[in-house]
Amino acid sequence: MSKPGPTIRISPKSGIAGGEVTIECDNLDTSEPAKCAVWFGTERAHIVALGPHRVVSLVPELKQSGPVEVVLESPGKRRAPATLVVGKRIAEDLHPVTNPAFDPDEGALFVTRSGSRGEQLPVSLFRIEPNGEVSEFSGDITNPTAIAFDKDGQMFVTSRVDGTVYRVNAFREAVAFVRNLGIATGMAFDSAGTMYVGDRTGTIYKVNGIGEEKAWVQLEPSVSAYHLAFGPENALYVTGPTVTSFDSVYRIDQFGEVGVFYKGLGRPQGLAFDDAGNLYLAASLKGRRGIVRISPDGDAELFVAGMNLVGLVFSSSGDMVVASNDSVYSLPLGIKGSL
Repeated sequence: MSKPGPTIRISPKSGIAGGEVTIECDNLDTSEPAKCAVWFGTERAHIVALGPHRVVSLVPELKQSGPVEVVLESPGKRRAPATLVVGKRIAEDLHPVTNPAFDPDEGALFVTRSGSRGEQLPVSLFRIEPNGEVSEFSGDITNPTAIAFDKDGQMFVTSRVDGTVYRVNAFREAVAFVRNLGIATGMAFDSAGTMYVGDRTGTIYKVNGIGEEKAWVQLEPSVSAYHLAFGPENALYVTGPTVTSFDSVYRIDQFGEVGVFYKGLGRPQGLAFDDAGNLYLAASLKGRRGIVRISPDGDAELFVAGMNLVGLVFSSSGDMVVASNDSVYSLPLGIKGSL
């Protein structure tokens, strides 16, 4: 083959299997489309769109995670590679509907098989060890939705079918902690240890340490769930997909004042912050789907390419764990999550 052409540019710079990445190039010979290819390492990828200056391709399923060389090929020529950080699938046949969660004491990852509304599954919570081993954890909770750990390392799980938050004890028993929270979905703890729960019909509840709840903030209803995370200045950030394709991320301060932090996302779902105050969330931005990163100043970009994503969480080692509606992936991105 002839000497490689100019270095290509790829966007975003990380992705999981099935995600769409855009490769920009100069004067790619597309006269024989069948002889054009995109290679992720040794794997040939499916091309969605092909043009002389822009190629859209799907990330193939790879066995390894980490940086991989992406190469454009046209008749008789290969371009110099670009680098993409690819995530590895660590579990499948699941049904998370928001963020998974790490046990802060043991480092295990917990994820749900939530099921359809009212469906009682034999196992609805799974535990994934740091070495990747997946085990069945519990089937006590119907339609488990959000998982969160308090400052003492105690695990709590919401159920959207009965409006209850359950506390899961050391014997894996689910004990009702607070009831009557509507369609309980998202959950988060503030720096003082107070629990907040989102009812997708529009109410954010505040729950104290003995399980007493009070309605705190009212938002518009969501068609699926509310997702909650605390960010800078101990403000609560909330997403809740509606029927519009131009949804908002809400910011609620400590006094319950609601503002719009960012507007213009499609179906925003699970969210998390890094230690620099950047917000990451599963959403669509300008028609491109995956994990969107929004800076503290409100600048948004697609950060991870992926389809059908519902949430994410950061590991203590800096991996981003991304959940789709049936699988969990790990991407070694070296990002430290906020505490």
